[in-house]
Amino acid sequence: MKALQHSKRGLSRSSKSNIAKQSLRQASSSSSPPVGKVVLGIRREDPGRLWERRCPVTPDAVNDLVRQGVDVLVQPCDRRIWKNEDFAKAGATINSNLAPANIVVGIKETPISELDKLTTPVDGRERTHVMFSHTAKGQLYNMPLLSRFARPVDLGLSSAPRLIDYELLTGENGKRVVGFGWFAGAAGVVEGLSASAHDFLSLGVSSPFLYLPRPYSHPSLEDMRKSLRFVGEIISTRGMPRSTGPCVITVTGNGNVATGALDLLQELPICFVKADALPSLVSDPDTDLRKIYVVHLPSSAYLTNKRTGGSFDRADYYSNPDHYESHFADKIAPYTTVLINGAGWSQGFPRLLTTNQLSTAIGLARNVGKGRFRTIADISCDISGGIEFVDRSCTIDDPFFYTDGTGKEVVGAKTAPPGSRASTGVQVMSIDILPSELPLDASKHFSRALKPYLGALIRQYQGKTTEEDKAAVDSLDRATIARGGKLLPKHQWLADLITKEATKVHEGAAGPVIPIDLDVMDGDKPDLDLGTDMGGLDTSNCSTHHGANGKSSANGGVQKRKKVLLLGSGMVAKPAVDEFLKRKDVDLVIASNNSTEAYQLSRDHERASVVRLDASHPENLSKLVGDADVVVSLLPAPLHPTVAELCIQHKKHLVTASYVSPAMRELDARAKAVDVLLLNEIGLDPGLDHCSAMDLRQQIEASGRRVVSFVSWCGGLPAPEDSSNPLGMKFSWSPRGLLSAALNDAQYKLRGKIQRIAGSDLLSSHVPSVPLFNGFALEGLANRDSLPYAETYGLGPVEGLHNLFRGTLRYKGFSGTLDAMRRLGLLSSANEDAMILDPAKGGWRSFGMAALQKRLDAKVTSPEDVLKVALGDSVLDHQNTTDALTRLSILPSPGANHAAEDLPPLPTTPLSPLDLLTTLLSHKLRYMPGERDIVILVHQMMSVPSHSLPTSDPAKWEDVHTHSSHIVTYGSEAGSAMSRTVGLPLAFAAMKVLDGQVHERGVKGPSECGKEVWRGVLDGMETVGMGMKERSIPGMNEVGICF
Repeated sequence: MKALQHSKRGLSRSSKSNIAKQSLRQASSSSSPPVGKVVLGIRREDPGRLWERRCPVTPDAVNDLVRQGVDVLVQPCDRRIWKNEDFAKAGATINSNLAPANIVVGIKETPISELDKLTTPVDGRERTHVMFSHTAKGQLYNMPLLSRFARPVDLGLSSAPRLIDYELLTGENGKRVVGFGWFAGAAGVVEGLSASAHDFLSLGVSSPFLYLPRPYSHPSLEDMRKSLRFVGEIISTRGMPRSTGPCVITVTGNGNVATGALDLLQELPICFVKADALPSLVSDPDTDLRKIYVVHLPSSAYLTNKRTGGSFDRADYYSNPDHYESHFADKIAPYTTVLINGAGWSQGFPRLLTTNQLSTAIGLARNVGKGRFRTIADISCDISGGIEFVDRSCTIDDPFFYTDGTGKEVVGAKTAPPGSRASTGVQVMSIDILPSELPLDASKHFSRALKPYLGALIRQYQGKTTEEDKAAVDSLDRATIARGGKLLPKHQWLADLITKEATKVHEGAAGPVIPIDLDVMDGDKPDLDLGTDMGGLDTSNCSTHHGANGKSSANGGVQKRKKVLLLGSGMVAKPAVDEFLKRKDVDLVIASNNSTEAYQLSRDHERASVVRLDASHPENLSKLVGDADVVVSLLPAPLHPTVAELCIQHKKHLVTASYVSPAMRELDARAKAVDVLLLNEIGLDPGLDHCSAMDLRQQIEASGRRVVSFVSWCGGLPAPEDSSNPLGMKFSWSPRGLLSAALNDAQYKLRGKIQRIAGSDLLSSHVPSVPLFNGFALEGLANRDSLPYAETYGLGPVEGLHNLFRGTLRYKGFSGTLDAMRRLGLLSSANEDAMILDPAKGGWRSFGMAALQKRLDAKVTSPEDVLKVALGDSVLDHQNTTDALTRLSILPSPGANHAAEDLPPLPTTPLSPLDLLTTLLSHKLRYMPGERDIVILVHQMMSVPSHSLPTSDPAKWEDVHTHSSHIVTYGSEAGSAMSRTVGLPLAFAAMKVLDGQVHERGVKGPSECGKEVWRGVLDGMETVGMGMKERSIPGMNEVGICF
């Protein structure tokens, strides 16, 4: 450490820049940490990789590690997306020598010349290298690399380092947890469209995609989205060239690659179509050229059983892949403009397109039109794989080549005169490092995903692993290829390859064989869908006359079809969609302004269709409502009255999960007049809580008793292990509603007295401890006005109840932190408080001080001033509050690299503090991959015999019993806890309405619709393993009432 200190002093006297003087630490090459100190080394990527600008750990993440006592060494690199000074300001030491590093991380393989210097243990502890090693599948060109970690026992490598491969880092479900696949898809689709524009020039045609800059020229992903939107506006206004016809983009694959591509296409005026609609769509002269037509290709559209002639069967396919053959060449290629290939391929499975089929595809395409099958964007870059004739990768400098009908590359094709290559072949874009074109966003994403695993590895070195680290440690073990000079058992088969190849010269990643870029691909299995297509997509919404009409057959007329219209495709939609379509007699139309999101919901179901919901064309929504039997709305609550008006107009029933608003209540009489039910409050809270309360109350009364106390708690929270942030909250939806609710007035009855709390005092009047379960550190807030629920739940007069309380659960610390934000003015929605945060003055980090200045109309100069002025003596521990607001990026953090923080873009128009806080928290506190949520709902009622004298005085009660009903459920692969506890009750209630079992009309909640609704919902939840657990015991037990 003396060397480090000496280096600091020397640097302060140098003539370098002020930033370097203050921040850059240059370590002595001979320095080493004390025993027990963990040193992380961040490699520069192989200098031979010209475009590799990514980094596995961001400066912001480095700053977090340094504050945890980790020394971080960063090899200098001027090509990396972040400057050396960014890492230095974050607390890292810039040093070419990583010899002191216990853990060495990079993206790609370490060049052997560098690796040989970093194999020995450090302070008696093994060294660990983490990288995409490209060795696990026996890649021969990298066996010399693997030989540095493991060799036959007789050669002895007991002190060799540990090799952890990102590709093998998986969760308990076997799915990879880190990678760049989404960014490959995002960059690849833009590269493909850009390449196609160049190809169109050879036809003498100018494409709007000529105005689309290539990915690497965009500073960020958002900038690339803006470029796509700009081109989309041109297409919407002027259309695609008529001489080349409709632009059809075919996307293959179902992993992160395809998802990234489809997400970016969403910025264009796209319309999803079925594969079998393509011939008529392309041949129709009236097809709207102001749209881009997208086919997300299912296996069933092009794979058939060559032995039986039968259609695609997924289970049989995986059992007998050699029985199947691809008809992509004659069914899809002739109508496609650009193919985006995001699918993986494995030996023994049919290829998407073989070399022999290429001439057929080209020939058929040219007969259809000159704009057909022009460009292949092979994002998978699987050499000689699913697209057999793609036999080499391209570079970012030289992104595409041409092949002729035999699959051979046409040398000089790109410089040939216009028109000379119009019929000779196809353009191929096969860049193998596409994520490197978006180095900033790709690196931020990767660093976030890696963080829990890198943290667990560091804590292993420190001897500080906790129970929470177990899952991450298990993942690290699964990702280990070699340790202590030996291959792990599942990799023992590589030993022979090491012996054969270890003597070959190898530097870096170059070699005679070009690998699949495994940091991009999604897995080993061929990347197939579930064997379904668009499920009857109505393309009339795309201003065309093609595609199915969204109507399924009626099973030979035996069963009447029923149509449900689902408005919205957000987080709670999937459980509802899946539940609706368990019914064979139900067809579902999903209407959304996010076609990609809606399509992902529908693609597993034959009887689901998707239409784009365009607010600028209300007549389309009116038609959709008119065609439905029942409308289910997941739109924002303020839009529900508008939808309800249309339901009244068309005499259709409506079901929503939102509270009944005054505007909705006004429609009651009109709905009754036309025999329409507008059923609201049927999600979780409100919804499932109503159903459970009604059921429990009825059971109590059926046993000859009456309720004298009602207390209810409900909360949607992150799972405890994922709640380590100042609010103890995470969001997969907009937090605006939650933040606004913290200012609601509240009223309830507790221990015989009615209590009223003004919205401004709600947070400071929180319940500090709610001991429902020993394992949860919970606090609570009163939830609006509880008194009307005496009538809603049939509990009798308020005067006869000792307690009548409904509360919202939060983890301890939530209310205090949010109240500090309120006092700063961050929860203000007033227009006069709107502001623009200046990036030159700290951007998001200036938010707290800027909001307080607005509120006080006075200048505050430091975080200490902010808290002193805003909080006074109301917060006992100002330091904890400062730390909390600093961690949330609301206050500045001295010494941190704010420029490299993972923060949302600053809004460029004035927004209220509440809207700014919503934007910030949506980003900062979003759920990360592998994280899960939890929903807790608890009712407690106390009862006495019905013949007892009416009194709310517990001293006069006789034979008191306490009854409880609760559900505690975690998010799982089936969906988040919140999505299931909102979406499933909604679906179960809607199906009761659909089947004519609910006879109430007008504006209603579940408690007003009888047992058919609330018992139906509870029975439905029971069938999916989410039933309420009930209990009755003698005596008075006020658990959860600790005010």
